[in-house]
Amino acid sequence: MLYEWLEPLSEDYQIFNLLNYITFRVGGAVMTALLVAFVLGPRMIDWLRQKQGKGQPIREDGPQSHIIEKAGTPTMGGLLILLSVVISTLLWGDLSSPFLWTVFMVTVGFGLIGFYDDFLKVSRQSHKGFPGKIRLLLEFLIAALAVWILMGAIPAEDSFNTGLAIPLLKDFWINLGLFFIPFGCLVIVGSANAVNLTDGLDGLAIVPVMIACSAFAFIAYLVGNAVFSGYLGVPFVPGSGEVTIFLGAIIGASLGFLWYNAPPAMIFMGDTGSLALGGALGTTAVATKHEIVLAIIGGLFVLEAVSVIVQVVSFKLTGKRVFRMAPIHHHFEQKGWQEPTIVIRFWIIAIILALIGLATLKLR
Repeated sequence: MLYEWLEPLSEDYQIFNLLNYITFRVGGAVMTALLVAFVLGPRMIDWLRQKQGKGQPIREDGPQSHIIEKAGTPTMGGLLILLSVVISTLLWGDLSSPFLWTVFMVTVGFGLIGFYDDFLKVSRQSHKGFPGKIRLLLEFLIAALAVWILMGAIPAEDSFNTGLAIPLLKDFWINLGLFFIPFGCLVIVGSANAVNLTDGLDGLAIVPVMIACSAFAFIAYLVGNAVFSGYLGVPFVPGSGEVTIFLGAIIGASLGFLWYNAPPAMIFMGDTGSLALGGALGTTAVATKHEIVLAIIGGLFVLEAVSVIVQVVSFKLTGKRVFRMAPIHHHFEQKGWQEPTIVIRFWIIAIILALIGLATLKLR
């Protein structure tokens, strides 16, 4: 709204010309979301604690230390992240951008699905929340609408809007045609659920999300700039740079949330936050034509998801488990690693993978 109201004044007052710079508005979005999270955090934690009573139910088949240490901790902390992101984005974003609104829609939509799932788990004090098939169906419907909107917003020359860009290859993509819709849906839904699986230890998911969002904010800025994208040989997607504002808001909100989620956590983000943040990352990857790079930058989330898939398939086929417990962060807990050790080492892995993903921008 600030951009909509104040940018027209730039013709008469030079100071308002700053709003025409994405970098300035990204900074504003980060600080606004951070401030909102700091101000509302204590109040929201108290409110959720009063409403939830026993807090998030802890898995009895999980690490025994969790039953003692994490019992009673309120969940749905994703509400704090979503509220901070929404306020910041509405203030600093260009509300005429289809890219901004598409990422916004997926994030809020997936957040609402996660909220309902968290609500059912807390109210029933059970791990059985939203039925999995119905949840996935809703996620795919939202993702399909998002991909369809993005296909209309991205230039269609040479079927670029339905193309899959290949890292390390300059000006080359594979035209998937209508198959791009299910592919894009898999990217968005897969990203959302991979982040959801990663959210199992205090601070484990939120910092890698910030790292991935920072990397993709850089990518979105470059992809949306004709000069930079031409120099680097990456796909130029006019208008996609506006997504950088949204990612900046996520970074600020996540940083504020981490203040309360750092070990020992005062609040968990729950499915409300993890599905929303993962959906935002997946949609950003589709919008910027960097779907494969997401698998590199978000490699930690991929690893967590693959560990669950391997565990389930192995147990069904052979009756044996590959890991002591899945997702893989619980495997290391069962091996005796301390929670802070696991979390910090996973953060380091996330940073390394983000740097490798960003390196693909130049190696073309």
